[in-house]
This record gives sequence, structure tokens and C-alpha cells, in this order.
Amino acid sequence: MALFAISDLHLPAREKPMDVFGAHWENHFARIREDWLRRVGEEDVVLLPGDLTWAMRLEDALEDIARVGELPGRKIILRGNHDYWWSAIGRVRRALPQGMYALQNDAMELDGVLYAGSRGWTLPPYAQDADDARIYARERLRLEMSLKHARSLSPDAPLVVMAHYPPLTECCVGVSDLLEAYGARACVYGHLHGAALSGAFRGERNGVTYYQASCDGLGFKLLRIPLKEE
Repeated sequence: MALFAISDLHLPAREKPMDVFGAHWENHFARIREDWLRRVGEEDVVLLPGDLTWAMRLEDALEDIARVGELPGRKIILRGNHDYWWSAIGRVRRALPQGMYALQNDAMELDGVLYAGSRGWTLPPYAQDADDARIYARERLRLEMSLKHARSLSPDAPLVVMAHYPPLTECCVGVSDLLEAYGARACVYGHLHGAALSGAFRGERNGVTYYQASCDGLGFKLLRIPLKEE
């Protein structure tokens, strides 16, 4: 089994092409799909940490979900800040095709590897008001729920965490303390685009390796996540 990640596909939900954000986005999903078909096998796992589609309702997201679902591999998705279509988790899971899974306040295990995660939010000190502080605190609680669930499945299996918002920056630890406390091996996140990608934290910190997976930052190719030293 190989592990891959790619985030923020922002599929067009029929009428919202991404090339309005720059020529480099033109036909972006076709390029992602080509790379995916070339590299991913049926038993591999692909992490998709948020902003899958611009759809506003679950019914409108089904076409985009199916486009991803028909690709090889087992897919694990997480809610992003633009996933307005993501309604009650039971409805979301019933709508997913076989081999596609959704995480929300919980965790799962595939082939001896644990997967957990939470959307996250804007980190202090960038959270400017009481609403930001409230949502940030809530997302920390949700992440810890997910991590606890993961460790209830296995106390020592490799743990990979998904986040949508950056879990830390060079100047702010964010939620990285939780990842360290629960022994996460890796954290994959998205959300950032364009110039913001230059400030993204990548690499190892206190035993956790962080991977930035926004698709435009990857040249619209999947990122391979090593499960062990390769």
C-alpha cells in the first residue's frame, strides 16, 4: 500500500471553473486525473483534506464526488471551509461511493495505519475576534476527539492526521501539541494557495512531519507520503 495526498481540488460543480484564479488552473482536474491514474493502485490510499467541490448542496456535489470516486485507490475525505455541501455526516457517508470514506470527529484504520483529523481554523494570533477564538477552540476539541478515537483503535499503530487549515506556522504551534501528545507520525493539510504557500510549514517538528498538499502548490500532481523511511 502506498499513501498519497492532494487537497483543495475545488471541483467546478458544473459551472465554476478554476481558471478564473489564474491560467495555471486551466483544466486542472484533467491533469490531476492523469497523474492519479498513472501512479495510484487500487489498494493505495489517497487523502483529500478539504475543499473538494464548490457545490453548495450535497445533491449538487454528487457529480464531483463521483468523478473522484471512480479513480483508483481508497479515498479519505475531510471537510474544508468551502465544503458547504457537507451536511450531516450520515448523509455524507451514505452518498459516497464504495472505497470512499469521510472523517468527522472520529478515526479509521486501513491496513494497520490510523487516520484521524479535523478541519481546524485560523490560528492565534491571526484569529482576530471572539468568533474566531470560539471556532478555533471547538476545532481543537474535535481534533482531540478524533485522536482519542484513533488511539482507542490501536495504541501504537502509525497515525496520520488530516487537517484543512494549517496546524502550525513558523511562529505559532497551533494544534501541533495535540499531534505530538497522541504520537502522530504525519500531518497533511491544505487551504493555502498562491503566495500564501511560500509561508507554509513543511518538514519535521518534534516527531511529526508536516505535508502541505494544496493541489496548485503540487503542480496538480499527487504528493507521496512515506509511511516509513524510504
